[in-house]
Amino acid sequence: MAGRMIQAAGLRFAFYGRVSTHDHQDPVSSRRWQFDFAAELVAGHGQIVAHYFDIGHSREIAWTDRPEAARLLAAITDPDRGFDAIVVGEYARAFYGSQAIHLAPLLREYGVQLWLPEVDGPVDLDNPTHQALLLMLGAQAKQEVQRAPVPHHRRHAGTSPRARPPHRRPRPHTLDERTPLPPPRNQTVSQSGT
Repeated sequence: MAGRMIQAAGLRFAFYGRVSTHDHQDPVSSRRWQFDFAAELVAGHGQIVAHYFDIGHSREIAWTDRPEAARLLAAITDPDRGFDAIVVGEYARAFYGSQAIHLAPLLREYGVQLWLPEVDGPVDLDNPTHQALLLMLGAQAKQEVQRAPVPHHRRHAGTSPRARPPHRRPRPHTLDERTPLPPPRNQTVSQSGT
């Protein structure tokens, strides 16, 4: 039947991914591995028909303030959106804290599923176990941000004399024989002269 479009069986998925910085992460390879994980997850259930990928926006930023995530949110409310579900390649790339939980009412209202590799399929937004998992994954994403090393240019920004509080002297970076070492935490300093 020439000219007639045949829709593939299964669900239509919108892929969402994110990379926070283009100078510390390669957006091309990051997008690729996230997409590959998402595609593997939905294989046999449908196909990815739309792509939304934010570059240079932290996961801490609300979805409404990330350009591609905001576009995806707007698409969810469109009755002709062209997809049935959202899939991400990794929870922590897409969400932070309780963002996924806060997204649940919108997804439920418009009948859009959320698929995560950590669930190995669709999230049941009414299932207390899945809700607890989303909260745990959100807490882990927060911890990952808190543990992330501070970029080199920000780490040394406070080392100039003008940036340091006036009552604080710089700490020496090297020790020599004249610099006394502090006692170990579990050892007390003897006050006697012997």
